Amino acid sequence: MKKLFVLLTIVVSTAVCAQQAVEVEVWATKLEKGEASPIFKVNNSDTSKKIGWKNRIFIQPEITFQTVEGIGGAFNEIGGEALLSLPKKKQKELMNNLFSKEGAGFSFCRTAIGASDFGIDAYSYSEVPNDYDMEHFSTERDKKYVLPYLKQAFSINPNLTLFASPWSPPGWMKESGKMIGLQPEGNRIKTDVKTWDAYAKYFVKYVQAYAKEGVKVDRICIQNENDADTKYPSCIFPAKEMVSFANVHMAPEFAKNNLDTKIFAGTFRASNKSDLMDFTQLKDTHGVEGVGIQYTEGRILADARELIPNLKIFHTEGHCYNGKNTSEQAKHRLKEVAQYINNGSTTFSYWNMILNETTKSGWDWTQNSLVNIDRENGTIQYNPDYNAMYIISKFIQPGDVRVASFNRGNHHPMIGVKSPDGTIKVLFQNEDENDGVFELFVGEKSVKINALAQAITVVILSNL
Repeated sequence: MKKLFVLLTIVVSTAVCAQQAVEVEVWATKLEKGEASPIFKVNNSDTSKKIGWKNRIFIQPEITFQTVEGIGGAFNEIGGEALLSLPKKKQKELMNNLFSKEGAGFSFCRTAIGASDFGIDAYSYSEVPNDYDMEHFSTERDKKYVLPYLKQAFSINPNLTLFASPWSPPGWMKESGKMIGLQPEGNRIKTDVKTWDAYAKYFVKYVQAYAKEGVKVDRICIQNENDADTKYPSCIFPAKEMVSFANVHMAPEFAKNNLDTKIFAGTFRASNKSDLMDFTQLKDTHGVEGVGIQYTEGRILADARELIPNLKIFHTEGHCYNGKNTSEQAKHRLKEVAQYINNGSTTFSYWNMILNETTKSGWDWTQNSLVNIDRENGTIQYNPDYNAMYIISKFIQPGDVRVASFNRGNHHPMIGVKSPDGTIKVLFQNEDENDGVFELFVGEKSVKINALAQAITVVILSNL
């Protein structure tokens, strides 16, 4: 209640305080169509228009919350195949736009352990049944598309943080014997000690194999969407069993092999069967460091943090939509990112960064992506989602700290962060149909900002 009181006090007090000079820089991106370089500086010389009550934003930088670990998206096999169909020069141009400091500067990304739903088809690294000692373990398939894709990103941003998760264990570790779900025998992982010991070794082998390729896996989420039973690779792995597996098998195996890769539960979602009961399983665990979440309402995150105050939460997958890649869909991205960051997540990870011209998965369903590559014509299409994620990632970087922020009526999606050097960055979206003027209050100072209709605007404040 104390923090809330202080935050509300600023609404009253700052409006009447004397104005002082602040260094202001304003950037924006429109979302009508995707562009390779989508951001531009905003002319902020004329701010004489009347300011409505809903266009006032209040920032209290002395009240801080979680440190941001990064913003990014997901690597996948289909995207890697599409990328490598391009000439080397175009590959470099695209990857620079995604990962360089001059581009979007993506800093926190995801990859799959074996096949995801956007693998070309189902595969694992242990295809020989009952290979409990992992004698036939191999990541050879990833050397064709996935690892070259990853290596290009790391060559541009060596500080990139990468997390990984399986969509399914090897088929022989499941009751059905198959990686894909919807099987009459059941889509659950076996629960015998021998299988769980083998699966722990599987994760160790994966981290070690990628390290030999120069790709560091920072953390692993034990199971993607642990309640899923689908026509693509999936596995039901209840939270209670997942925590037991981490405590008794996975964490000890990581320690024995001197791995510093962190173990997280999840990825959980609260859109279907999963709910707060998944999070409560984490209260008494020593094997996991936190939880990865996706498709979860902000209020559930807030409730989870209330139940487990020190719970580490990071976001794992953005809304995938339907492959239409519309401007209207892109206009929801900042609101989606703000929902997670403002409720305690240290990250936001978009789903498919790159897809081919079909937008389809290996199981023939379509989803959005930042970029589509036409493999026959060798052309690159940047989508409106790319514009949104570009500006969000460029201005919210690892080490930034979320600060208290408030928009009257919550009319406009917004995020406020503070950089290590004290610079304040405020991202907001003018939800109105017309251009407008916004007023930002920071402590005893305020600035007026021109904001284009429906665009995402970034205000950089220094010399505070």
